[in-house]
Amino acid sequence: MTRSTDILLKDFAAKKIAVIGDLVADQYLSGSIARVSREAPVFILRHNETSTLPGAAANTAANIAALGAAVLAVGVVGEDVNGDALLDALSNANVPTGSIQRVSNWNTPTKVRVLAGHQHAIHQQVIRIDYEPQKELDPPSADRLINAATKACESADAVIISDYNYGTATPNLFAAVKHAVAARGIPLVVDSRFRLGEFAGATSATPNQDEVDQLVDDGESVEQLEELCRRLEFNSLLVTRGNNGMLVVRPGERAVEIAAVGSLDAVDVTGAGDTVTAAYALGLACGFDEVDAARLANHAGGLVVMKRGTAVVTADELAASIAADLPKAVPAK
Repeated sequence: MTRSTDILLKDFAAKKIAVIGDLVADQYLSGSIARVSREAPVFILRHNETSTLPGAAANTAANIAALGAAVLAVGVVGEDVNGDALLDALSNANVPTGSIQRVSNWNTPTKVRVLAGHQHAIHQQVIRIDYEPQKELDPPSADRLINAATKACESADAVIISDYNYGTATPNLFAAVKHAVAARGIPLVVDSRFRLGEFAGATSATPNQDEVDQLVDDGESVEQLEELCRRLEFNSLLVTRGNNGMLVVRPGERAVEIAAVGSLDAVDVTGAGDTVTAAYALGLACGFDEVDAARLANHAGGLVVMKRGTAVVTADELAASIAADLPKAVPAK
């Protein structure tokens, strides 16, 4: 990356990214262990607080906003308490909610992480409870979602599809988004949990190592990953590999390995993929090639895994990390 961090932040502020997909409420129920129950050999947790943060596509949108760009979040939430909490959390993260529709008889996807510990100790996650939609979107709601998605594409500088397999990123929606993006010649980045093969024709994708392992015989084979790119008609793949950094694969070009930034001992990897996708798509929107956009995302990922819970990386944090990694000038003798 050759741009100064000041120029980079100005580039971010001038861009608008549409994030379309599964909006999830990430809830954290925290409590202190009081005693052992007399009813069963289990601890009794004295509840302290429950907080709700944007998760999945909502977390991607929150990261875009934290990086200083404008964001259009498109998706659905239920007419339920968790939907209310998620919309409030998005508003608190400076993410506009006008393109998010409320759907009756739809459960807002929710992940409840129970954190427990002694009163003055760091609380650890002991269990996660997931609440998922029990049915597909009804046709009118699905049509309204597609209309909102295509409208968002009209003013965006890049588009992200965030698919957690909760029923938002349907084939019909993706086809409409792909057509709208192609008409404008802007990047379309897909982040899909184990359904990447259904998103052929996107510009790029950000799978992790486990996800590519499901698609090819050898997920560490550059040749097989290049063939996957060709088969899915992607310009590139950005494969995230945890402590092993990232790999950028582009058919017909040398693959580029990017070493992990910062500490290799992550504090919490929750939502790290959302942060990486947000920074990567924003880099592409700013005119970076895939490798430089990946380096940008690598810094963002290295920062967010050092934070507890579902978190975001700010523009200033990212700029400082990039600046610290730049070669230092050697004083003239």
